[in-house]
Amino acid sequence: MSAADFDDAVIVLSGGVGGAKLVQGFLAAMDPAKLIVVANTADDFEHLGLSISPDLDTLMYTLAGVHDEQQGWGRRDETWSFMEALEGLGGDTWFRLGDRDLATHVERTRRRQRGETLSQIAADLCRQLGVKSRLLPMSDDSVRTRFKTAEGWLDFQDYFVRQRCAPRIEEIRFEGAQQAALQPTLSAALHHRRLRAVVIAPSNPFISIEPILSVGGVRAAITGCAAPVIAVSPIIAGRAVKGPTEKMMREFGLPPGVDAVLHRYDGLIDAMLVDIVDANTVMIKSPQIFSAPLLMRTSEDKILLARAVLDVVDRFAGEARSTRAKS
Repeated sequence: MSAADFDDAVIVLSGGVGGAKLVQGFLAAMDPAKLIVVANTADDFEHLGLSISPDLDTLMYTLAGVHDEQQGWGRRDETWSFMEALEGLGGDTWFRLGDRDLATHVERTRRRQRGETLSQIAADLCRQLGVKSRLLPMSDDSVRTRFKTAEGWLDFQDYFVRQRCAPRIEEIRFEGAQQAALQPTLSAALHHRRLRAVVIAPSNPFISIEPILSVGGVRAAITGCAAPVIAVSPIIAGRAVKGPTEKMMREFGLPPGVDAVLHRYDGLIDAMLVDIVDANTVMIKSPQIFSAPLLMRTSEDKILLARAVLDVVDRFAGEARSTRAKS
């Protein structure tokens, strides 16, 4: 891959469902070949002997146009014969794997066992599915999100799926993050002088974006990159559109809202796009704040939001960026 491949590219840091919606908008709002999507892989885990990468797969299915539009994850026209048979045998069914989705996990596991990296496997699966954009795991090394609760330390999927985010969180750790290496293609893109933008999707800052930022070298590469860094708020009028973002803010003693998100991204971003209902309520005035409708119910909503993000990006073209830390 030559350096010219990164000319005018847009990097999107993303978790699963919320970020995938914005990614879907970018596919229509720009050249898909110039889109680089970086997936959180800290919620990957081993289940039923298989290597499962939930966020990576949600983004892959979205980029391929085979995702389940209604639930936001998994494959369209999914069937569940495997899970029904497993339940009949008394097997472990708390994490549901559809029949089409199962094929992805089986193939990934086979390739991992013969020594292929997560990046190599993702790239090949994307080619097989006709994806024109680049989908990268945040690292080829293992990073795992764990939560300290009153019940002790819980693995991500135990907390998120088995217990439906019910336990109160006291602390979050990203085990292996500091030892994990920055994904090589991501590193090259972030250091490219003609990169168009880095976009932080409206994903949960605590468990979708911070795992990516915790990988050794990622935060420094972003703060030092030549392109503008733009975040999209995952909070609208103090509420999370989906997931436990609002709950986590309260448990960490933060008032749910855009200001809490801005605080998490302090020194990292040049601007944030907030919903129009929040435009006049943001107390933190640096970095720059822009507004647009953020709720993505329809395909048109997703495209309009992606275009709004790119409009903000273009406002920074050629400008000096003084709001972002360079240390």
